[in-house]
Amino acid sequence: MTNKDEVRERPKPGNLDVSWHAGWPSAKHDPAPEIQVHAYDEHTVILRQNKSVHYEAPFMFLLFGAERALLLDTGATAEAQWFPLRRTVDGLVADWLERHPQALGRGRYDLLVAHTHGHGDHVAGDAQFAGRPGTTVVGRSLAEVVEAFGLKEWPEGLGELDLGGRVLDLIPGPGHQQAALVFHDRNTGLLFTGDSFYPGLLHVQDAAAFSATVDRLLAFCEANPVTHVLGCHVERSTVPGEEYPRGTTYQPDEPPLQLTVGLLRTLREVLDAAQGRPGTYPSDEFTVLIAD
Repeated sequence: MTNKDEVRERPKPGNLDVSWHAGWPSAKHDPAPEIQVHAYDEHTVILRQNKSVHYEAPFMFLLFGAERALLLDTGATAEAQWFPLRRTVDGLVADWLERHPQALGRGRYDLLVAHTHGHGDHVAGDAQFAGRPGTTVVGRSLAEVVEAFGLKEWPEGLGELDLGGRVLDLIPGPGHQQAALVFHDRNTGLLFTGDSFYPGLLHVQDAAAFSATVDRLLAFCEANPVTHVLGCHVERSTVPGEEYPRGTTYQPDEPPLQLTVGLLRTLREVLDAAQGRPGTYPSDEFTVLIAD
């Protein structure tokens, strides 16, 4: 097993050569499945809810460790008949365990369901996992997040989550939502930023908290290897500065999901120019909307 410090120095590359399905001209006739599944690597799966099911089309992430798996977010639709997240995750877990039977050495393989933040389009599928054996669903309130991950110094300090030979850093990320949490996977170098940073319209509810979160993320990225920044939506077109309108169920010209640490620095510059004033502040890859 590679030790923790070595993993930090050389995260393993993965595959982001994927064309994300972004809805259909007629949502009712969309031939694609409700959930698109893409293997970033042997132990990391990216899922996207079909825009024809819900216009938010959030991304979710399934990470496998030696002792348990982590599902980040549960999408925008509660009903399993329209959004079979539990069935999809169960199938992915079963397939992974077939390839890695040693993970069942303790007799069972657990699943932790957590969230990048508590907004409805990221937690709607939680109830599908109620009663699932060996499964813990973290609550969405700030108190529940702090308790579950031991983040006693919130919003300062970092936490750790060990999946068994796979450690994630937990970075408090309020500003978009008070219980937002950023996850960094040491094995892959992926930084999961939820709705705090993605190619789209960044809704800032608390400008001071959001600014502090960006500073926290930049400081973390200075000290740790980050390969890609992965948010939970794509709302832009490939035309710089052009966004699809809210509620769009077909986005044929999307840019990639992944952003860079360099663009986090651009976000810092946009916030500096805004100085916390309510309003809309566009850039080529994202737009910041600071609420009144």
